[in-house]
Amino acid sequence: MTRKGGEMAGFTASDGARIAYTDQGEGLPVLALAGLTRTGADFDYVAPHLQGVRLIRMDYRGRGASDWTGAATYTVPREARDAVELLDHLGIARAALLGTSRGGLNGLFLAATARDRLLGICLNDVGPEIERAGLEKIFDYVGRNPVARSHAELAERLPALMDGFSDVPEGRWLADVRRHYHETPEGLRINYDPALREAFLAAFEGEAPDLWPLWQATGDLPVALIRGANSDLLSPATCARMAAMRPDLIMAEVPGRAHIPWLDEPEALEAIRRWLAACAARLTGS
Repeated sequence: MTRKGGEMAGFTASDGARIAYTDQGEGLPVLALAGLTRTGADFDYVAPHLQGVRLIRMDYRGRGASDWTGAATYTVPREARDAVELLDHLGIARAALLGTSRGGLNGLFLAATARDRLLGICLNDVGPEIERAGLEKIFDYVGRNPVARSHAELAERLPALMDGFSDVPEGRWLADVRRHYHETPEGLRINYDPALREAFLAAFEGEAPDLWPLWQATGDLPVALIRGANSDLLSPATCARMAAMRPDLIMAEVPGRAHIPWLDEPEALEAIRRWLAACAARLTGS
């Protein structure tokens, strides 16, 4: 069932898992895929700035309101398949894909495996090479509850913990933790399956896979790249190589942001709007 007002809905994936999503607005279909431990709420800040867009946000399996299906299913191929099945469920032939971190990796995978379903890809602070320093920070927290008893307590700590962030809007840290943690009498709890930790660590055991063929697979799709100027996950060298391979790349660097920009920053919005215009032109064939 499609909910154009943005209420939470769901569909049943091919393996029987119930996958939650929201579907809001009218116009160019944009499938928004969140970061590793996040939900569709990742896009709450950018959503009010998107005009003429049908914004579809999926909670990955094991996160948010979707079913927990176990570590073996928390993989990019399965999540990408769920994304295609969501488009099928909604009767959408092609969509522009806005991917934050893990969502961008899913987008690159789809460029290689289901390119005909895409109108374009916008990557938020992720690329074909992931810096080890950034990965190790994720290793530290994924699947673990924060040591804080309340949303307010964690939000107060975040400015000191989140290196590379400055000029953060008033109240933003508190809004963020309210979106991504449950407040309980025992303290804050993550809103995803703790087994995601096992899946994530397993994915990065051994030698890192070569993801550059996935970037090459974007072909002539409109592509955009947004980088936090202080990101420890996406390096300037990786961005430069991506741009060399795709001279038409729409790129923005957001000052005062590490991993990840919230996407409502002026630099991010300008890149997203240019990218959406290119995707819309591709849809209409102009």
